[in-house]
Amino acid sequence: MIDTSAQDQIEKIEVELFLEAIFRQYGFDFRDYAYESIRRRIWHSARELKVTSISEYQGKILYQPDLMKKLINNISITVTEMFRDPSFFESFRVNIVPLLRMQPLIRIWVAGCSSGEEVYSLAVILHEEGLFDKTRIYATDMNENILERAKEGRIPLTHMQKYTRNYLQAGGTREFSKYYKVDGEFVTLEPFLKKNIIFAQHNLATDQSFNEFHVIICRNVLIYFNKALKKRVFQLFYDSLSEVGILGLGSQEAISSTNAFSDVDYTNKIYKKLVTTKN
Repeated sequence: MIDTSAQDQIEKIEVELFLEAIFRQYGFDFRDYAYESIRRRIWHSARELKVTSISEYQGKILYQPDLMKKLINNISITVTEMFRDPSFFESFRVNIVPLLRMQPLIRIWVAGCSSGEEVYSLAVILHEEGLFDKTRIYATDMNENILERAKEGRIPLTHMQKYTRNYLQAGGTREFSKYYKVDGEFVTLEPFLKKNIIFAQHNLATDQSFNEFHVIICRNVLIYFNKALKKRVFQLFYDSLSEVGILGLGSQEAISSTNAFSDVDYTNKIYKKLVTTKN
């Protein structure tokens, strides 16, 4: 009988082989995700098929592309809400908006945007500050299904009481209900909030920079990456920011290199890019 430690080691080998297989077959690279997190998410999908091992699940997913779509949905981080962590958005309004006023055209990248609630939160703030018309927000995620939901701008009506409270705590002073219309059990955000948002697929683990941005926001995504992937992503963000660009992270995340960024608001995890001078 195999002891527990040996079983754990075998399972780790299975996970590594599984991730290598889907990278080679489908191009999705989860090999540098935090092990325990990715293991749990693989098993969540595997148990739906009533398989008894990750190796058995691997055999099925390589020959059934539809299973890969379901796995992507399970691996993707879809927990979000409008004005999540209100103090972050209040700080954005107070500390970042004044810097953006000086730009003739503002480019913002929201990486790992999920179903778009935080993207639309930024749109509300920029609209109220008179900056949205000259802003382009690029909202990306690796999950095509969740991006389609984000484009719709439809939110369960039951969420709006909390979202209204978040909005007020984030410094909002207007009637929040003016930003949406009720449609049965859902609300639909007003079309003007969507007009300057570009939703697109992008994988932080494999894809490169695609523009230069004044602000990059990536909140509560990096906590699922290992050190090597975090280093890659921080470099990607650094290279994608304009001089003295702004990076916003989640409440549980922090900058890995103090040589690349300085604090704007450490409590709310907002940082400014440092430009290194070459001799």
